[in-house]
Amino acid sequence: MLEAGIILAVTYTGIAVTRLPRLNLDRPAAALLGAVLMILAGVLTFQEAVASVDFNTLTLLFGMMLLVAVLQRGGFFEVLAARAVTVASSPPKLLVSVVVMTAVASALLVNDVVVLLFTPVVIQACRLQRANPVPYLIGEAMASNIGSTATIVGNPQNMLIGVTSGISFARFFVYLAPVAIVGTLILLGVLWLFYRRKLASEVPGPLVAPSLGVSRPLPGETAALLHPAASASLMDTRVLARVLPVLGLVTVAFFFSSFIGLSIPMIALVAGTAAMLVSGIRPSEVMRSVDWVLLLFFAGFFVVIGGARQAGLLDLLLQRVDLSVGAGGILSIHLFSAVVSQLVSNVPLTMLMLPLLQHLPGDTLWISLAAGATLGGNATLIGAVANLIVVEQAYREGVVVRFGEFLKVGLVVTALTLAASVGILLLEFNLGLLR
Repeated sequence: MLEAGIILAVTYTGIAVTRLPRLNLDRPAAALLGAVLMILAGVLTFQEAVASVDFNTLTLLFGMMLLVAVLQRGGFFEVLAARAVTVASSPPKLLVSVVVMTAVASALLVNDVVVLLFTPVVIQACRLQRANPVPYLIGEAMASNIGSTATIVGNPQNMLIGVTSGISFARFFVYLAPVAIVGTLILLGVLWLFYRRKLASEVPGPLVAPSLGVSRPLPGETAALLHPAASASLMDTRVLARVLPVLGLVTVAFFFSSFIGLSIPMIALVAGTAAMLVSGIRPSEVMRSVDWVLLLFFAGFFVVIGGARQAGLLDLLLQRVDLSVGAGGILSIHLFSAVVSQLVSNVPLTMLMLPLLQHLPGDTLWISLAAGATLGGNATLIGAVANLIVVEQAYREGVVVRFGEFLKVGLVVTALTLAASVGILLLEFNLGLLR
């Protein structure tokens, strides 16, 4: 148990601090190192390590990555973001548009990809309106997490939970869509509370980068995207005409997966493969767009968690969390998830919790983990990968989102959305809707 504990601690340290001083160890490398050490230390045999990898989850991720890669090549996300911001005639309307569109898109597709592609367009739209991009970027990051709560395919942690628990796509949506909707409304209210004076004072005018205090021209492609007439010319209509029907069919198939006899991972794999083949894009180019590093991270971390489970380390965690099916369990998992996700972010937290819930009855604790881990990620910049993506993309555009500013908004949003989530799930549980 000692060897497994040390390996688990090293792995989580590498994940938590992103890069250790004087050691070339980042998140994917930490997971891979942990997996190799679990085998070398004799905690797991090679065969046991392979068996501990959840290939259903990797299949779901891979299938969605293929589908998203083809949509990205067709310009789907950029045009979607551009259309969202062009309907806003004032800064307050722009904020609402950004938050709502990000939340909806993140429910249907992986939220990390949504913010990766939305962020540059949001920044340029803010510059067109002489608006400080920071409130909009904070809203975008938090909306991506809140919106992604609604579905199994909204974020990686939900994929893990959905595949492991066996909860159907439709049932998962019915449980958590109210949490996502109420959470989005709460986010809009908190953003207005913090930034209403700034939003009211921002008047559309010359193109200026307020955060820098200097004029900055729009890149030609992004400027064109923000012009409704020109945005269509940047779409690959041939690709989208072939792929959007696949997106529509896969969404329907997810909801009716229990009736058509295919698992959610298999539906995603079929959809991703079909999109790749019908798009007209060379398949090798689509394959290069897949985030193989993320898949390797997941595989390695599955082995680490498998080793910790084999050594009995997870039994110690059982003593710290109330896993009773009811009010105590719902509240305990929400609070535990909110705290721990600030240390290692929500995906590693979820992977740690999966074995603890695997043999417990019903959907209640699984759904509580999905809500708690995702909503808890809004508290700090490091709570969720989507937050880090927005901040990094903004920095490349010359906009700095400071930790303290994100924190003051994030703590309020997290506290209120977690409270709302607990209330909604308790209501569903007491009414017999949540089993």
